[in-house]
Amino acid sequence: MKNHFFYALGASVLVATLHAPTAFAAVTDIQSLIEKGQYEAALKTADADLGATPKDPQTRFLKGIALAEMNRANDAIAVFQKLTEDYPELPEPYNNLAVLYAQQREFNKAKSALEMAIRTHPSYATAHENLGDVYARLASQAYNNALQLDSANVAAQSKLALIRELITVSTRASGATMVASAPAVAEPVAVAPRAPSSAPVAPAAPQPAPAAPVTPPPPPAVEPPPAPTPPVVKPAPATPSTPAVASNTQDAVRSAVENWAQAWSNKDVATYLAHYASNFDPPGAMSRHAWEAQRKQRVGGKPGDINVTLEDIEITTSGKAATVYFRQHYRSSGFNGSTDKTLRLVRSNGRWLITQELIGRQ
Repeated sequence: MKNHFFYALGASVLVATLHAPTAFAAVTDIQSLIEKGQYEAALKTADADLGATPKDPQTRFLKGIALAEMNRANDAIAVFQKLTEDYPELPEPYNNLAVLYAQQREFNKAKSALEMAIRTHPSYATAHENLGDVYARLASQAYNNALQLDSANVAAQSKLALIRELITVSTRASGATMVASAPAVAEPVAVAPRAPSSAPVAPAAPQPAPAAPVTPPPPPAVEPPPAPTPPVVKPAPATPSTPAVASNTQDAVRSAVENWAQAWSNKDVATYLAHYASNFDPPGAMSRHAWEAQRKQRVGGKPGDINVTLEDIEITTSGKAATVYFRQHYRSSGFNGSTDKTLRLVRSNGRWLITQELIGRQ
């Protein structure tokens, strides 16, 4: 990602949380074109795919990404707005709308969209961070308005300076002004729309010279937005007669999944692939050989660092089989995305190995 100040125009989380069938090969092709910067071709491929499956959410979401990259913000907004109508339970379209609204300095619209994103997914960290940035922008506008009405208002001058410093620090830390990041579909891939060359900032009101030195009052306490209600995680039931065995089994499954994610982060292709069972079912219609070749290129062949982290892990076990649900966050030098995933594993020769890797909770 180019920047984290205001981010997440994404392509994976949306796709990941849906159970609707999709043309997986077409989605992968569109993602690949976006990754290569071939936005016109990605848009044409998406339109062709939507001619056959007009309701496919993954393709529609990627179409919005391509339009945003082509600086067709209003068209991208229309795509994401329709997605929020058709899939109101998904947070990513709301978040992406907020990014586009913020780029147009429509901060109240951005605020409303982010609040909807958080309402649908209270643990969506990207939306919380973006909402904080929107609050800062709204505060800056309010203090500027106060100074236009009363340029001698020293308290407003002090508060505006603090807000501008907060925005400056956040921008320096992320490396740019406002950028939206993108999650991925089959694997976490994200495409960020181009940020404006510079975000317009209202000029500071002239500060009058006071007759005597004035000590600005301390900044008022800013009341943070209400904390989101944490999602209720339904624990996997343990067999009453053998709770210790169930716990040990779940610990072993969790360890296997976390080691799989760590091998991915380390770009250790051999260890990463060793977490898959011999009867692993590759996505789509790919052969095992073609899938391994693709993963070797995407895991070990990508330049720069990769970071894969998991949260909200839920594990259910039944004998030598296990199902794991979690939310996956993927970051690399060029992409940033999150997605819900399901892994199905079997215990073989003392190891828990992956037999299926699915997008969403399935």
